Amino acid sequence: MAYTVLARKYRSQGFDEVVGQEPIAQTLKNAIKTGRVAHAYLFTGTRGVGKTTMARILAKALNCLAVSEPTTEPCCKCDSCIAVNLGEDIDVIEIDGASNNSVDEVRKLRENAIYRPARARFKIYIIDEVHMLSTSAFNALLKILEEPPSHVKFIFATTEPNKVIATIQSRCQRFDFVNISPGLIAKQLKAVLEQEGIKYEEDLLLPLAKMANGSMRDGLSLLDRLISAGTEPLSAGLLEEFLGCPNSEKVRNLVEKIGDSDAAGALAATNDLINSGLSEVQIAEALVDYMRDLMVIKSAGAESELLMLTSEQRKSADKLAEKFDVAALVYNITAIEKLRWTLKNSDTARALLEASIVRFTLSEHFMNIDTLLQQLQGQSGGAIKKNQPVSHNTTVKATSGQDNFNTDNQPALPKLTDLQTIKSNWQNILKVISERLGKGTAGLLGTSEPTGFENGLLTIGFPASAEVSKKMCENNGRAEQIQSLISEFCQGPVRIKLETTGGEQRQAEAVSNQPRPAGYRDNQLINDPAVKTVLIELGATITGVEEI
Repeated sequence: MAYTVLARKYRSQGFDEVVGQEPIAQTLKNAIKTGRVAHAYLFTGTRGVGKTTMARILAKALNCLAVSEPTTEPCCKCDSCIAVNLGEDIDVIEIDGASNNSVDEVRKLRENAIYRPARARFKIYIIDEVHMLSTSAFNALLKILEEPPSHVKFIFATTEPNKVIATIQSRCQRFDFVNISPGLIAKQLKAVLEQEGIKYEEDLLLPLAKMANGSMRDGLSLLDRLISAGTEPLSAGLLEEFLGCPNSEKVRNLVEKIGDSDAAGALAATNDLINSGLSEVQIAEALVDYMRDLMVIKSAGAESELLMLTSEQRKSADKLAEKFDVAALVYNITAIEKLRWTLKNSDTARALLEASIVRFTLSEHFMNIDTLLQQLQGQSGGAIKKNQPVSHNTTVKATSGQDNFNTDNQPALPKLTDLQTIKSNWQNILKVISERLGKGTAGLLGTSEPTGFENGLLTIGFPASAEVSKKMCENNGRAEQIQSLISEFCQGPVRIKLETTGGEQRQAEAVSNQPRPAGYRDNQLINDPAVKTVLIELGATITGVEEI
């Protein structure tokens, strides 16, 4: 007896067996129950997510001979149901749109559609990859789709709905099939293995399910290949040997070397992966996947449902995530993704991959300026550590006493009673802010000046060229810290308002729509006081400006 591959053997036979597309199955069941079955459907989605399977289930439900009318539970035993499962039913015609895409083929379809079905209730046309039809073939379908015979139903399936002309789509009920989650695929693979009586290890299921990329058919096909190797029990180690899956421990080792700024170790880890048979593109994809998991851990925690990892993998990844910050991971992921497309067409793919990995290991983490300034506020001139954790809830407590502050070099300030007094003492106020709140905050205020003080509201103006500094002063509770400190030297509580000074603002608006010379934005950013503050504190120089 001929062997039946798992993807065919375990194909869903009824609406309740469909995995991952339950909303669509329920909608079609309701349409059958209420007698509201449309004359044309368009099923869209990536390969292997159940489009053709759902089309066959719907065809069986409409034509099942075991009942006197359409049913939501086809028997799968009558002649009609069996023939539909085999793709051989005379009243359910399956057409490959890729090889039958001419206008002549569609004309034949129209000529045959007028004849009633031989034995079933409906004559059903299932056209797979319908987007492959020519424009003239699509146009030939329009008339019969608009006014079809009562005994005809059309079910179109496509992976590229954007290529199906709008006039066809408007005549169909469209259902978008989603990618199936790795968790559901793993659950189905487990059920198949148990039903087949094949021994396996639990750590096999999730990596194999992730390799399927949302396609149940691909997942079952990969499992078929693994079973064909003839090794039991099936384990995650076999994925590397027989399916070319990256070894998770080797990938983790590479990411760990990047986190440790170990360039030599990272190159050795890359070489180890290449020697295991992986291409440079596969290594880049594996890095993106692993760093994505670290990014999720840093953002949502190790217990997040967004992670498809075993408990041991979660613990390992959580520990490794401590070596990174979110900004670095975001940069690395986007940089590797850009690199991946270059690697596919490069004759020097290995050198490009290694250069990028060395860049990640030797460079400081890529943080946004606001995060760097937060770190600067808590340091007294020391170098910023690459992996120093940043607390986003940190606030600076300002009091009128001497606790927690070194005020030996702090300038004496008089009582700030009016705008003139504040203006004349502004530089000294900035020195106090530098001592108490950090050089970063003082640097942001470096180009500002008091422009108004009335009823306890202090207005601080920034030139238009320092818009970045103004916005950063408004973020992360920094404005509240500044007004709390200034209140200590006034007669009562002070509120502050940050604004862009009028003259320069109007001038900026006047030229905002004019063409900018090359390098204008880069120069504007480099000359911003906030950026200069970061450079001074880090002792750094700018090597390039990249917009992400």
